[in-house]
Parts: sequence; C-alpha cells; structure tokens
Amino acid sequence: MDAPLTAAALDLGGATDVVGAVAAVLAGLVAGLFLTFSVVVMPALAPLPAAVGVATMRSVNRVIITPLFLVPFLGTGVLGVLLAITGPWPRVLGAALYLLGVFVVTGVRNVPWNTELDALEPGTAEAAEYWPGYLRRWTAWNHVRTVASTGAAVAFVVG
Repeated sequence: MDAPLTAAALDLGGATDVVGAVAAVLAGLVAGLFLTFSVVVMPALAPLPAAVGVATMRSVNRVIITPLFLVPFLGTGVLGVLLAITGPWPRVLGAALYLLGVFVVTGVRNVPWNTELDALEPGTAEAAEYWPGYLRRWTAWNHVRTVASTGAAVAFVVG
C-alpha cells in the first residue's frame, strides 16, 4: 500500500522552503505594484481631464503585459498551488489569498473594466462619463488585490 502524500514526502530536501521563499518574494513584488497603483498611479490620474486619464490608462494596460509583470503575477499563482499541495496551513492560506484575491479579482473585476475602457475613444462624451466610475471601482478592487497579495506574501513566509 502506498504511503499517503504528505508535505514531508514532497519536501525534497528543503525545496518547498525555497519555493515558499520565491513565492513570498514574487507575491511581495506583485503587492508592491498594486500598492503603487493604489497610492500613486490612480490618484495621479484622477484629477486629469478624462481624455488624458483614459488615454494614459489605456496605454498603461498595454505596456504592463510583459514578462517582467507576468512572471511574478502568474508565477506566484503557480508556486502558490504547489505550496498548497505540499505545505502547512499558512501556505495553503497564502495560496487561497493569492488565487482568490488576486487572480479571481483581476479576472472578474479589473480586466473586464480595462477591456471596457480600451473600447472607448479618449475625448468622447462616453469616455468622459465612464472614467470617474472606472477610477473609483478599479481602485477599490485594486486595494483588495493589494491586501490579498500582501497577505499571501506574509503567509508564504510564515509557512
């Protein structure tokens, strides 16, 4: 009869500790990026004329999709799943915080609003009407992503 799969059986000489450390650093980088948006980028865009804010945010949404963003953003999720399978409860919590508070929130909130914003032409009445609500909603849910990714980083360290 095969032994049950346990964290100790999958430890591989401390490899899960290394994975936990890498996941913590990556989650921290993501948290820092989200925090920057919450406390600098979005507040800086808010007082600008809607046409400028819309055009700038559309540009930001295009420029951010690079390996320098995607590796920490996606890598934390992948490592979090591995840690949830092999790690103690704090790492399971970290994975849950990251997957739900970052991946799910990004996929069901921030990205759809970015897509809607991208469909608008800066300088139009429609874009000007959409912009204030976008700023408010997008930033509020970005705060959630900031807290979730920070919590995940802490949980990966504690685990």
